[in-house]
Amino acid sequence: MKIIILGAGRVGQSVAESLVSERNDITVIDTDAERLRELEGQLDLRGVVGNGIDPAVLAEAGAKDTDLLIACAAQDETNLVCCKVAQLLFGIPARIARVRSSGFDASGPLAGPEGFAVSIICPEASLTRYITKLIDYPEAMQVREFAGGRACLVATRACLGAPMVGQTIAQVREATPDVAMRLVAIYRRFADEPDRFVPCSGGTRIEPGDEVFVLAAREHLPFVLASLHRHEGQPQRPVRRIMIAGGGDVGLRLAHQLGREPGRFHVKVVESDPARCIVLASALPSNVLVLQGDATDERLLESESIEEVDLFLALTDDDENNIMSSLLAKRMGASRVLALIHRRSYADLMHGTQIDIALSPAQAMLGELLAHVRRGDVQAVHSLRRGVAEALEIVARGDRKSSRVVGRKVSDLRLPENVHMGLIVRGLPETGAAAVAATSDASAQLPPLPPPSPPEVIIPHSYTVIESNDHVVFFLPNKRLVSDVEKLFRVSATFF
Repeated sequence: MKIIILGAGRVGQSVAESLVSERNDITVIDTDAERLRELEGQLDLRGVVGNGIDPAVLAEAGAKDTDLLIACAAQDETNLVCCKVAQLLFGIPARIARVRSSGFDASGPLAGPEGFAVSIICPEASLTRYITKLIDYPEAMQVREFAGGRACLVATRACLGAPMVGQTIAQVREATPDVAMRLVAIYRRFADEPDRFVPCSGGTRIEPGDEVFVLAAREHLPFVLASLHRHEGQPQRPVRRIMIAGGGDVGLRLAHQLGREPGRFHVKVVESDPARCIVLASALPSNVLVLQGDATDERLLESESIEEVDLFLALTDDDENNIMSSLLAKRMGASRVLALIHRRSYADLMHGTQIDIALSPAQAMLGELLAHVRRGDVQAVHSLRRGVAEALEIVARGDRKSSRVVGRKVSDLRLPENVHMGLIVRGLPETGAAAVAATSDASAQLPPLPPPSPPEVIIPHSYTVIESNDHVVFFLPNKRLVSDVEKLFRVSATFF
């Protein structure tokens, strides 16, 4: 796929790095020639110096035969105008704009065909949604949703004494036959080595310290997390007291959302800039406390009873401050700490340390971008393990004649090695052209159709037969395998 990326900042670089690794033809536009030279030296891509709203610059970047434009420059206005120019003058079929403004409605008329004609992504909103899931499931390191939230991929650290820890995967299956879940990956720590991927077979044993990825129906997530992370009989400690270090866009969004539920959370925001504190205090609900100070100040944390905090969130724009304040908060007794880390190398270093979650902003929003890049009937994509692995939701289309998967048993599918088919969601409403066809067929029939049964989450076995419109969720330890899975689910030209 030929892709133009506008903006070589943090988001643009992360997007380019992810897409280049999948053998896409990438061109990056930026006004900073030195930054582009550095990027060209690091990645296999082409840089074009100039303003992305200039038609001549877009033409030089190859806009005439480009499949996708991703506008992620610093200014919202630049991104929106660039996408509109790309639509009107060059007919680029897919356009995505990064828009920070919370007042811009992604589903409103401004984003529609008569407006800027773009798909909107907001990294700050993506981060807020991501962190909110971690607050809802405090024992998780990651929570990713599929099939409209009916199924989830969750990652957690296996703890000694938890019911599933020390058991083989086969033993876990035998002990939980009625639980819709599947262990799809384990990443294990080894001395003086980075975490290593461990394929999940029946004989694989879950060891303390393993980072375990599980696909499960949403209603079973509390059971899965408890069985991997808590001692048997130990009650869950819900998140009540939250301290946010940094009152920027992400901190403000998150604090505002948490403050909407009076009595559920006790939220404190620590911000060093006095002027920004005034803005925060006027914008946030009265039940959110705004403190002016430095989150790396030990005396401040002690005076605010950091040892009683359930979740400490370091969300400033400074990686070093986020790392240091998180380590300090953890040492002083905070139950769980999360550090927002922009540099991928820093995030890799912090993984597995006293920082419970090292979160990359770009990784939190990459899934929304990748869903546009993926071809065919890919419904959801989530980038995992700092961009190395991927979880993919794809819809089976066609029939036995036009599809390589529909009407066939799971054991007959030629899946790449180490690719895990985690679960199937069956009975979801049809989407796209298939929905139109189904509606037309239904309207042509005189007797009313029976009401549809509720969607069902199925754990696939070797004998499970794939049906049309099944939403199949895969875990791929290496995203280079994505194209093989997409090719397998592609229908022939005879399917309409």
